[in-house]
Amino acid sequence: MNDIPYLLRGITPVTTDSSILVSSSKYLNDPRMRDWISNITLKRNGLDRPAQTEMYEIVGILDSLQDMDWIEDQFTKARKGDPALDRWFAEGFLSTYKAEDFADYPEGTLGHVFYRDVIQQNFDLVIYDQAQPKTQYEYFRFRSGQTHDLEHIMTGGDFNYMGELVPAWARITTHFKHFAPDLAGELSVLSMFVNLRYTVRTMLHYPNVWPVCQNAVERGMRVGRQSGPFFMARYEDAFHLPLDEARAALGYVGAEWVDTTGPSAFWAERA
Repeated sequence: MNDIPYLLRGITPVTTDSSILVSSSKYLNDPRMRDWISNITLKRNGLDRPAQTEMYEIVGILDSLQDMDWIEDQFTKARKGDPALDRWFAEGFLSTYKAEDFADYPEGTLGHVFYRDVIQQNFDLVIYDQAQPKTQYEYFRFRSGQTHDLEHIMTGGDFNYMGELVPAWARITTHFKHFAPDLAGELSVLSMFVNLRYTVRTMLHYPNVWPVCQNAVERGMRVGRQSGPFFMARYEDAFHLPLDEARAALGYVGAEWVDTTGPSAFWAERA
């Protein structure tokens, strides 16, 4: 026993007749996931494959790995103990606004900021196409896709690579604040995998950007800890309000906007 290095003690050898990799982790068992995670964490950035293009593959992989029936059951249980969540699902509200609907909001209002920062910058209102929701989880994801750009504005994350960390970490934090841990984890795996691109890649290849990266993570967590369940917010009710008033009306607390344009350009190897 004394001949075994301290850090190697306690390992139990595992044998198997399998000719391929077998693990207790469904994520490690999936060759697509192994390839995706190694690429997005270890690679440098390049103009040949912008970071945002890496989203599509992971969405499909997670769709095949997550236990949708279990998630549905957990949402049903959560609704029984949370009347506001139950009403939110029962209403099933979906936004129907179009780009032109924002042109006339007064300067400084949430609607104007959305028009200036999203529509005039030619960002698509739909991040990725989804079928009309038929289940609770499909609705949760559909609505999250509709509100993502608004969450950038409300949490203080600008529209670039380091800015993506702010709403993502606000989301992860609020999930664990308002749902049981097992369900919160399932709701957060996509955000977690997406975030790894920015955190691990920054540390490995762009350490000069790390303080900005860390600050963005901290700002997002602060909003998630201090705010209400903003994933249920109905933004149409606040488009006419000044941004600070809109945040207060929709339950956002602790937001701080930081310009991360320069560090994001450096991170993307465009500067």
